[in-house]
Order: sequence, then C-alpha cells, then structure tokens
Amino acid sequence: MRTTGNTLFIPGATSGIGLGLARRFADAGNTVVVGGRRRAQLDAVVAEDPRLAAVEIDVTDPASVASAAAEVTRRFPAVDGLVIMAGIMQTEDLTSPDFLATAERTVATNLLGPLRLLSHFVPVLSRQPTATVMTVSSGLAFVPLPGTPTYSATKAAVHSLTESLRVQLAGTGVAVVELVPPAVQTGLMDRLAEDPTAMPLEAFLDEVMAILADQPDVEQVLVERVKPLRFAEVDGHYPAVLARLSGR
Repeated sequence: MRTTGNTLFIPGATSGIGLGLARRFADAGNTVVVGGRRRAQLDAVVAEDPRLAAVEIDVTDPASVASAAAEVTRRFPAVDGLVIMAGIMQTEDLTSPDFLATAERTVATNLLGPLRLLSHFVPVLSRQPTATVMTVSSGLAFVPLPGTPTYSATKAAVHSLTESLRVQLAGTGVAVVELVPPAVQTGLMDRLAEDPTAMPLEAFLDEVMAILADQPDVEQVLVERVKPLRFAEVDGHYPAVLARLSGR
C-alpha cells in the first residue's frame, strides 16, 4: 500500500484508531473520507480538521451501506482505498441467555459490516489501476479474550476473510492488507483509554505508518506489541497467553 496520493474511504473513523489513521493519512498527502453513523460527530470531525470529508454510514444497515457507497463513488470517483474500521467490543457471559443481543449486534457490525462494504467497493476498486482494501482484525483474532467472546470470534473471522479475499484478488490491481492492533488506548471499551497496559494511540499510529512506509507490499501490519498474541500458537505460548487473558 502506498502511503500517499490515495483517495481513501474509512468507515468507522469518528474516533479512536480510525480517526487517528484518517488524520495520519491526510498528513501524508491523501484525500480522506471518514464515515460514521452520527451526523453530529461527522460534522465535528470535519470542523476540527477541514482536510477530511465525511459520509454518513451505518454498516449494520444494508440500505445505508449502499447509499454511502453510491455517495462516495459519486463525490470521489478516484476512490482507490477502503479501510474498514467500524467495530464494537462488548463483554458477554455465554452462560446467560442475555448475551445473545450483544452477540448479534457485534456480528452485525464487525462481520456483516465488512462483508457489505466489500460487496459494494471491491467492484469499484477493481476498476482502478491500483487500489487497496485494509481490513482490521485484532490480536484477539489469534488468542481470544474470553470476556469478549463474540468480538474475538468476529475478528478471527475477519482475519480468515482477509486471507481468502487476498487470494481471490490475486492478479488484480487490488492489494489486501490486514491491520492487527493490540490493545490500544481508545474508547473501544470502558476504561481502555486509561488502561496502562494498552498501547498509547499515538505510539501505535507512529508504528503503523512507519511499517506502511517501509514495507509497501506488507500483508499484515503487526506492531511489536501485538506479536505475542499473533504468534502465540506458533511459539507454543498459546495456553499461557489464554490463561493470562482469562485472568487465571
């Protein structure tokens, strides 16, 4: 993925990693369109940083995704990058039937959302000379956090989906990149922004942009902090890492 001269659509970029990446990509000389569910948040983001454009989108609503895709391609016909940031992370107790509503919301956002976006944007991107799809999984795709089982499962699915997408797009001009964050100090979950064990957001963004600049053909963007999760099974540390994440 080249780091400059792109026209990028980043749904899920009104806060956290998504907004941070949007600003970093704008800094690097890209046209950046952020997407989000709430018009007020989008307006605030653009007011704070007029370099960014905004499109309203709810990835859990097929009609909203279709409308947003049409708007993006109409307003920005040179769009050649999709960064799928939209996601939610909530705790669940699988031993209680009350978990199901949370699980369904998580699947609708974290898995169906990317699938809907891909269905609209892969044909558009495929018409460009070169283009990029960036998915966002998690270190928890490789070792689950038992307290957030559906989140972990959807991120494992996103990883698998990304691998298949890359194979199916081989030979085209569309590159497929998987961003694999560790725990980062954002508002994704309660208290995560203040969690001293999570990676500071700006440090994460620094390392991600450096990797993209140094390795334009990278398939997985792995900061150092996520490697113990990513390679836990390969290194034989999976049981110990899972126990740590379980609080045991």
